[in-house]
Amino acid sequence: MSAIGARPDSGCELCALTAADGDSGAWLLTYLGFDPATEGQRESLLTLGNGYQGVRGALSESRADGVHYPGAYVAGCYNRLDSLIDDVRHEDESIVNLPNWVGTTFRVDDGPWFSLDGDGTVLHHHVGLDVRGGLWLRETLLVDPDGRRTRLRQRRLVSMADPHLGVVDTLLRPENWSGRLTIRSALDGTVRNTNVPDLARFADRHLTEVTAGPSGSDVVWLHAETSQSRLRVAQAARTRVRVDGMFVEADRRRSLEADAVADEISLDVEAGRSVEVEKTVAMYTSHDRAISEPGLAAREAAHGACAFERILADHVEAWASLWRRFEVVVDADVRTRLAANVQIFHVLQTLSPHTADLDAGVPARGLHGEGYRGHIFWDEMFVFGFLNLRLPELTRALLLYRFRRLPQARRLAQAQGLRGALFPWQSGSDGREETPRLFFNPRSGRWMADHSRRQFHVGLAVAYNVWHYWETSADLGFLASFGAEMLVENARLWASLAVYDPVDDRFDIRGVMGPDEFHDGYPDRPGGGIDNSAYVNVMTSWALARALDAYRILGENEAAGVWERLRVTAEEIEHWDYLRQRIRLCFLPNGLIGQFEGYEALRELDWTGYRTRYGNIGRLDLILEAEGDSCRRYRASKQADVLMLLYLFSAEELTALVHGMGYPFDPASIPATVEFYLARTSHGSTLSRVTHAWVLVRGDRRGSWRMLGEALESDLSDTQGGTTREGIHLGAMAGSIDILQRCYSGFEIRGGVLRLHPQLPDELRSLEFDVRYRGHWIRVRCDHATVTVSTRRSQAPPIRVDIDGSEHMLASGTRVTVPRGPADGSRTDSVVDGRLETAPDV
Repeated sequence: MSAIGARPDSGCELCALTAADGDSGAWLLTYLGFDPATEGQRESLLTLGNGYQGVRGALSESRADGVHYPGAYVAGCYNRLDSLIDDVRHEDESIVNLPNWVGTTFRVDDGPWFSLDGDGTVLHHHVGLDVRGGLWLRETLLVDPDGRRTRLRQRRLVSMADPHLGVVDTLLRPENWSGRLTIRSALDGTVRNTNVPDLARFADRHLTEVTAGPSGSDVVWLHAETSQSRLRVAQAARTRVRVDGMFVEADRRRSLEADAVADEISLDVEAGRSVEVEKTVAMYTSHDRAISEPGLAAREAAHGACAFERILADHVEAWASLWRRFEVVVDADVRTRLAANVQIFHVLQTLSPHTADLDAGVPARGLHGEGYRGHIFWDEMFVFGFLNLRLPELTRALLLYRFRRLPQARRLAQAQGLRGALFPWQSGSDGREETPRLFFNPRSGRWMADHSRRQFHVGLAVAYNVWHYWETSADLGFLASFGAEMLVENARLWASLAVYDPVDDRFDIRGVMGPDEFHDGYPDRPGGGIDNSAYVNVMTSWALARALDAYRILGENEAAGVWERLRVTAEEIEHWDYLRQRIRLCFLPNGLIGQFEGYEALRELDWTGYRTRYGNIGRLDLILEAEGDSCRRYRASKQADVLMLLYLFSAEELTALVHGMGYPFDPASIPATVEFYLARTSHGSTLSRVTHAWVLVRGDRRGSWRMLGEALESDLSDTQGGTTREGIHLGAMAGSIDILQRCYSGFEIRGGVLRLHPQLPDELRSLEFDVRYRGHWIRVRCDHATVTVSTRRSQAPPIRVDIDGSEHMLASGTRVTVPRGPADGSRTDSVVDGRLETAPDV
């Protein structure tokens, strides 16, 4: 195209929605005009999904060409490929880019098929995402070389009501011409995994045995199989045409090409009369339940699908139900509200009620791209806090992904001479370690060793998630059948890693990595891990205590079950109790907790100099390696490490933990600890700003709000410089919302009490949200003046609620309002008790 129109258009419905008064600005993410440099980022952010499948927001006529990247993924669908690069063999498992089903385009007479970069002029181009309704929207006005103006309007959905269905609805209006219009509706099995430029030299063709054909008068189908995992996938597309709202018969030709199939539908059109093309696609895989085989299921679903308007209505209703449960009402500026809604939307597109029926984990990059090859990391620790309080049954299902892979985790531990279970840093289909041993540094053109598999602390995250699910849900059946086993096997791992020092009567944990990935070893011991990581050791002490708690909670009645099956002995219990109290913790000369043993011997980095020279120094490891240097030599962290402890635990909890390990700890040192480590962090991970926004709220609410704003923008503005095109950062998205939900409201569940101590920044006028806790649906509203907690009517027993130190017993159908103190939001003596009253029906 000779020009890409980026001006508003009076006939564009999306422009009208964007310009409308009211709250639409907080629910519409739109892009006016076309920018090849940012198209990949837009496609990730305009992805549609339903927890079962995800489809990138690429234009329907596009193909993978370096600018566009159509991608379709189903949760948990992986395949392994071998690659030979620079004489090194690599075996890697990746989430599979499945056949592209959104492909839809058109041509006039015998002209070329329309594409945005073809001949002619685009007068107007506008794409967007209706976050409330889960709709991809697009409007394009073009003029071809013969002067014919055509308006293209599209709506796309991935049904939240039926996880197997998706629809592309296209409205074509010839504005100043009449003639022959041909529409092409395709299923394309030629796709490859080429979303990540850094992996360009790796094998990328996962699909094999592709077959295709017609089914009846208006459906075409395509089947494929993955080359190693032998996953069978089937798609069936029904394409129908309406003129003036009525379905019409048209000339139809089936195009069968290598690994692709298309319906080509031709009809005569008149100027000013619109043609609507309704493409309904069903997708099934051999992982799906209650089907005979994927091909038959897909064809039956496509033939039997309702018309688009009915599918749309059911889809919007399903989204409305989710928003009623998950919305966080933020009284702040429009950009913050939009960012918050977009984050919630993408979390729910990746992890929805449909996910609960799958054997799938929490993919770090969502179902939005191929970053990290679609693997599961510890990011679930940042996600479950949001899910636990609204859809705990989904958290339960996602934790079972880990439980089912315990045998593999035990084998991984045994291979290293350890007991218990060692969960992998990167997990995929079966739970083996998927972390590559090398990664490419584009700055230097060299391969760098990747020692991330030393991040054994992923198992501590699993234990943390198990325990907090139990505390929120009181699901005793889960704890007895699954949770206790994961806690026990995690405890055994760390007990076998800990080495006793009889001189100091302390235990050391050596050769591991903490959350800070810059330090995989010491300057003279690269890749060998670090010793006595503060994060690892404190979390280990905490996790051992939780295994002991599970033993006490389940009691002797479970002796013939869990404990006997796992062969837990009294001696083992006694050892865990002693170990948790005697794990070593290192301190710096200034009295602050040291990140790891020997941290004080590292050099200080010239942060100002590096920022001046490079600007964004998030990936300081790549910068220094290109200079022939290494982060191991410096007090420089990629992300929060010691400060993760303040993210996971309140000041009171952390103080009790450190005291329980036999060390003095003054919570008054926390601000100095935050300042010390924040000044030495590059924020090379999107999770870093989430953590720092949380810990800053205690002493610097303005700084916390600024850090949250940066976390909310990490994908919306692609602040990592190109990584968003490879998929959104799910942990950062969920973690950002959790800051609003739990951090700023001071929401925590501890000791069987729901506690609230709001710490709202000035820029945040109020917060309002619903949570589910021990059988109750609870509404929380807090602003700078009051806190109100109300429950819906139910049969659940009363719960204990502590608001700013004032405790209340809250029964179903009641409400309590507590006034807040002055500027700092602290409680004053005059508001020890709030008003308890009957809550209105909801």
